[in-house]
Amino acid sequence: MFALGPTWLDPDVLIETFGTVGLLAIVFVESGLLVGFFLPGDSLLFTAGLLSAAGTMPPLWVLLITIPLAAIAGDQVGYAIGRRAGPTVFRRPDSRLFRQEYVDKANGYFERYGARTIVIARFVPIVRTVAPVMAGVARMDYATFLKFNVLGGVLWGVGLTTLGYYLGQVELVKENLEPVLLGIVALSVTPIVVEIARSRPVRRRPGRRHALVAALAAAGALTLFVAADALV
Repeated sequence: MFALGPTWLDPDVLIETFGTVGLLAIVFVESGLLVGFFLPGDSLLFTAGLLSAAGTMPPLWVLLITIPLAAIAGDQVGYAIGRRAGPTVFRRPDSRLFRQEYVDKANGYFERYGARTIVIARFVPIVRTVAPVMAGVARMDYATFLKFNVLGGVLWGVGLTTLGYYLGQVELVKENLEPVLLGIVALSVTPIVVEIARSRPVRRRPGRRHALVAALAAAGALTLFVAADALV
Protein backbone atom coordinates (compact mmCIF):
# COMPACT_ATOMS: atom_id res chain seq x y z
CA MET A 1 0.00 0.00 0.00
CA PHE A 2 0.97 3.61 -0.44
CA ALA A 3 3.18 5.37 2.11
CA LEU A 4 4.77 8.80 2.02
CA GLY A 5 7.29 7.98 4.72
CA PRO A 6 9.22 4.89 5.81
CA THR A 7 7.62 1.53 5.09
CA TRP A 8 7.07 0.92 8.81
CA LEU A 9 4.78 3.98 8.86
CA ASP A 10 2.58 2.53 6.12
CA PRO A 11 -0.92 2.21 7.73
CA ASP A 12 -1.40 -1.21 6.17
CA VAL A 13 1.92 -2.44 7.57
CA LEU A 14 1.16 -1.01 11.02
CA ILE A 15 -2.25 -2.67 11.22
CA GLU A 16 -0.98 -5.97 9.82
CA THR A 17 1.90 -5.98 12.31
CA PHE A 18 0.19 -4.77 15.48
CA GLY A 19 -3.48 -5.54 14.88
CA THR A 20 -6.41 -3.81 16.54
CA VAL A 21 -4.63 -3.31 19.86
CA GLY A 22 -1.73 -1.67 18.06
CA LEU A 23 -4.13 0.54 16.10
CA LEU A 24 -5.71 1.80 19.32
CA ALA A 25 -2.29 2.29 20.93
CA ILE A 26 -1.13 4.41 17.97
CA VAL A 27 -4.30 6.53 18.13
CA PHE A 28 -3.75 7.01 21.87
CA VAL A 29 -0.09 7.99 21.50
CA GLU A 30 -0.65 10.36 18.57
CA SER A 31 -3.53 12.07 20.36
CA GLY A 32 -1.68 13.30 23.40
CA LEU A 33 1.92 12.19 23.76
CA LEU A 34 4.37 14.55 22.09
CA VAL A 35 6.47 11.64 20.83
CA GLY A 36 3.62 10.51 18.58
CA PHE A 37 3.30 13.56 16.35
CA PHE A 38 4.79 11.74 13.31
CA LEU A 39 2.29 8.84 13.31
CA PRO A 40 -0.14 8.56 10.34
CA GLY A 41 -3.43 9.08 12.18
CA ASP A 42 -5.77 10.10 9.34
CA SER A 43 -4.72 7.50 6.80
CA LEU A 44 -4.55 4.89 9.59
CA LEU A 45 -8.22 5.37 10.50
CA PHE A 46 -9.27 5.34 6.86
CA THR A 47 -7.33 2.12 6.31
CA ALA A 48 -8.84 0.55 9.43
CA GLY A 49 -12.34 1.23 8.10
CA LEU A 50 -11.39 -0.09 4.70
CA LEU A 51 -10.00 -3.32 6.18
CA SER A 52 -13.09 -3.67 8.35
CA ALA A 53 -15.20 -3.63 5.18
CA ALA A 54 -12.93 -6.33 3.77
CA GLY A 55 -13.43 -8.48 6.88
CA THR A 56 -9.80 -8.39 8.07
CA MET A 57 -10.52 -6.00 10.96
CA PRO A 58 -13.22 -6.09 13.66
CA PRO A 59 -16.77 -5.02 12.69
CA LEU A 60 -17.31 -1.31 12.11
CA TRP A 61 -19.31 -0.81 15.30
CA VAL A 62 -16.38 -2.07 17.37
CA LEU A 63 -14.01 0.40 15.73
CA LEU A 64 -16.49 3.26 16.11
CA ILE A 65 -16.51 2.71 19.86
CA THR A 66 -12.87 1.86 20.58
CA ILE A 67 -11.12 4.38 18.29
CA PRO A 68 -12.86 7.49 19.69
CA LEU A 69 -12.27 6.19 23.22
CA ALA A 70 -8.55 5.79 22.51
CA ALA A 71 -8.38 9.27 20.97
CA ILE A 72 -10.23 10.86 23.90
CA ALA A 73 -8.06 9.03 26.43
CA GLY A 74 -4.91 10.17 24.64
CA ASP A 75 -6.00 13.80 24.82
CA GLN A 76 -6.77 13.39 28.52
CA VAL A 77 -3.23 12.23 29.17
CA GLY A 78 -1.82 15.07 27.06
CA TYR A 79 -3.86 17.61 29.02
CA ALA A 80 -2.66 16.12 32.32
CA ILE A 81 0.97 16.25 31.17
CA GLY A 82 0.65 19.89 30.21
CA ARG A 83 -1.18 20.86 33.39
CA ARG A 84 1.28 19.13 35.72
CA ALA A 85 4.53 19.82 33.91
CA GLY A 86 3.63 23.39 33.01
CA PRO A 87 5.49 25.51 30.44
CA THR A 88 8.70 23.52 31.05
CA VAL A 89 7.32 20.95 28.61
CA PHE A 90 8.09 23.34 25.76
CA ARG A 91 11.31 24.91 27.04
CA ARG A 92 13.58 22.23 25.68
CA PRO A 93 15.62 23.19 22.60
CA ASP A 94 14.72 21.90 19.16
CA SER A 95 15.56 18.29 18.47
CA ARG A 96 15.49 16.13 15.37
CA LEU A 97 11.98 14.95 16.17
CA PHE A 98 10.30 17.92 17.84
CA ARG A 99 10.67 21.58 16.97
CA GLN A 100 9.43 24.80 18.52
CA GLU A 101 7.59 25.70 15.32
CA TYR A 102 5.11 22.91 16.07
CA VAL A 103 4.22 24.67 19.32
CA ASP A 104 3.95 28.00 17.52
CA LYS A 105 1.52 26.55 14.99
CA ALA A 106 -0.67 25.03 17.72
CA ASN A 107 -0.56 28.29 19.67
CA GLY A 108 -1.69 30.13 16.55
CA TYR A 109 -4.75 27.89 16.34
CA PHE A 110 -5.56 28.56 20.01
CA GLU A 111 -5.34 32.31 19.48
CA ARG A 112 -7.62 32.12 16.45
CA TYR A 113 -10.20 29.54 17.52
CA GLY A 114 -9.96 29.33 21.33
CA ALA A 115 -11.26 26.11 22.90
CA ARG A 116 -12.62 24.99 19.53
CA THR A 117 -9.00 24.30 18.61
CA ILE A 118 -9.34 20.97 20.45
CA VAL A 119 -11.89 19.92 17.82
CA ILE A 120 -10.20 21.55 14.82
CA ALA A 121 -6.79 20.15 15.81
CA ARG A 122 -8.13 16.61 15.47
CA PHE A 123 -7.99 16.99 11.71
CA VAL A 124 -4.56 18.66 11.55
CA PRO A 125 -1.44 16.44 11.85
CA ILE A 126 1.08 17.49 14.53
CA VAL A 127 -1.31 20.13 15.89
CA ARG A 128 -3.62 17.42 17.24
CA THR A 129 -0.69 16.02 19.22
CA VAL A 130 0.45 19.33 20.66
CA ALA A 131 -2.95 20.96 21.29
CA PRO A 132 -4.09 18.96 24.36
CA VAL A 133 -0.72 19.45 26.05
CA MET A 134 -0.88 23.18 25.41
CA ALA A 135 -4.44 23.26 26.75
CA GLY A 136 -3.09 21.79 29.97
CA VAL A 137 -0.21 24.25 30.10
CA ALA A 138 -2.68 27.12 29.63
CA ARG A 139 -4.88 25.56 32.34
CA MET A 140 -7.95 25.58 30.16
CA ASP A 141 -11.09 24.89 32.19
CA TYR A 142 -11.24 21.10 32.40
CA ALA A 143 -14.98 20.85 31.76
CA THR A 144 -14.56 22.93 28.60
CA PHE A 145 -11.58 20.86 27.48
CA LEU A 146 -13.43 17.60 28.12
CA LYS A 147 -16.46 18.72 26.12
CA PHE A 148 -14.44 19.67 23.06
CA ASN A 149 -12.15 16.67 23.50
CA VAL A 150 -15.07 14.24 23.36
CA LEU A 151 -16.63 16.06 20.40
CA GLY A 152 -13.36 16.11 18.46
CA GLY A 153 -12.52 12.50 19.25
CA VAL A 154 -15.93 11.28 18.08
CA LEU A 155 -15.99 13.38 14.91
CA TRP A 156 -12.46 12.34 13.94
CA GLY A 157 -12.61 8.68 14.98
CA VAL A 158 -16.09 7.98 13.64
CA GLY A 159 -15.85 10.18 10.56
CA LEU A 160 -12.62 8.91 8.99
CA THR A 161 -13.20 5.27 9.96
CA THR A 162 -16.72 5.29 8.53
CA LEU A 163 -15.48 7.00 5.37
CA GLY A 164 -12.90 4.26 4.90
CA TYR A 165 -15.47 1.55 5.57
CA TYR A 166 -17.99 2.66 2.97
CA LEU A 167 -15.48 3.76 0.35
CA GLY A 168 -13.73 0.45 0.89
CA GLN A 169 -16.79 -1.26 -0.57
CA VAL A 170 -16.53 0.74 -3.78
CA GLU A 171 -14.67 -1.26 -6.40
CA LEU A 172 -13.06 1.82 -7.95
CA VAL A 173 -11.61 2.83 -4.59
CA LYS A 174 -10.33 -0.66 -3.78
CA GLU A 175 -8.50 -0.78 -7.09
CA ASN A 176 -6.90 2.64 -6.59
CA LEU A 177 -5.96 2.84 -2.92
CA GLU A 178 -2.71 4.73 -3.46
CA PRO A 179 -4.23 7.88 -5.02
CA VAL A 180 -7.06 7.79 -2.47
CA LEU A 181 -4.63 7.74 0.46
CA LEU A 182 -2.56 10.39 -1.29
CA GLY A 183 -5.65 12.59 -1.39
CA ILE A 184 -6.35 12.03 2.32
CA VAL A 185 -2.79 12.96 3.24
CA ALA A 186 -2.94 16.04 1.00
CA LEU A 187 -6.19 17.19 2.63
CA SER A 188 -4.85 16.62 6.13
CA VAL A 189 -1.72 18.72 5.59
CA THR A 190 -3.51 21.51 3.71
CA PRO A 191 -4.22 23.54 6.91
CA ILE A 192 -0.51 23.47 7.78
CA VAL A 193 0.48 24.58 4.27
CA VAL A 194 -2.02 27.44 4.46
CA GLU A 195 -0.73 28.51 7.89
CA ILE A 196 2.86 28.50 6.64
CA ALA A 197 1.89 30.53 3.58
CA ARG A 198 0.10 33.08 5.74
CA SER A 199 2.82 33.34 8.36
CA ARG A 200 5.72 33.96 6.00
CA PRO A 201 6.40 37.71 5.61
CA VAL A 202 6.43 39.10 2.09
CA ARG A 203 9.49 41.31 1.60
CA ARG A 204 11.01 43.23 -1.27
CA ARG A 205 9.09 41.60 -4.07
CA PRO A 206 5.30 41.84 -3.74
CA GLY A 207 4.90 39.23 -6.46
CA ARG A 208 6.26 36.51 -4.20
CA ARG A 209 2.91 35.94 -2.50
CA HIS A 210 1.26 35.44 -5.86
CA ALA A 211 4.06 33.10 -6.86
CA LEU A 212 3.53 31.10 -3.68
CA VAL A 213 -0.21 30.82 -4.29
CA ALA A 214 0.48 29.78 -7.88
CA ALA A 215 2.94 27.14 -6.69
CA LEU A 216 0.42 25.72 -4.20
CA ALA A 217 -2.25 25.67 -6.89
CA ALA A 218 0.14 23.90 -9.27
CA ALA A 219 0.97 21.33 -6.58
CA GLY A 220 -2.73 20.72 -5.99
CA ALA A 221 -3.35 20.39 -9.70
CA LEU A 222 -0.47 17.94 -10.02
CA THR A 223 -1.88 15.83 -7.17
CA LEU A 224 -5.29 15.74 -8.84
CA PHE A 225 -3.66 14.87 -12.18
CA VAL A 226 -1.77 11.94 -10.67
CA ALA A 227 -4.87 10.67 -8.92
CA ALA A 228 -6.98 11.02 -12.04
CA ASP A 229 -4.34 9.32 -14.16
CA ALA A 230 -4.27 6.38 -11.76
CA LEU A 231 -8.05 6.07 -11.90
CA VAL A 232 -8.16 5.86 -15.69
